Amino acid sequence: MVTTNQKVHGIIHTASASAGAVGGGLAQIPGSDMPIIMGLQTAMIIAIAAEHGANITKTAAADLLLTFAAGYGGRAVSQFLVGWIPAIGNAINASTAIAITETIGWAADAYFEKNAPDNSTKNKE
Repeated sequence: MVTTNQKVHGIIHTASASAGAVGGGLAQIPGSDMPIIMGLQTAMIIAIAAEHGANITKTAAADLLLTFAAGYGGRAVSQFLVGWIPAIGNAINASTAIAITETIGWAADAYFEKNAPDNSTKNKE
């Protein structure tokens, strides 16, 4: 049996890998990956909420994303400074996209774990 915790791990790691692929692939065009990555992160937050028994809208997830995404400023600066350099920029952009998405995912997990409608029935192994 797959537990809620294992499902959340899968959601976060899948979204992070996808964000890394987008960030690495679009590194030479500063800012072009942000809408796609934010869409992935919003979907990740909705999926994590669902695993915790909470139903939220895309608007609510986007609001939470802005709350969790304090590191976007640093990512934008690094992308502007080195993102345009082939290979190095791609690697740096991919790794920052992965790291930020992972961080947002775990913040969302902690938030919904604490604020879930009924934590007593969840299988948290």
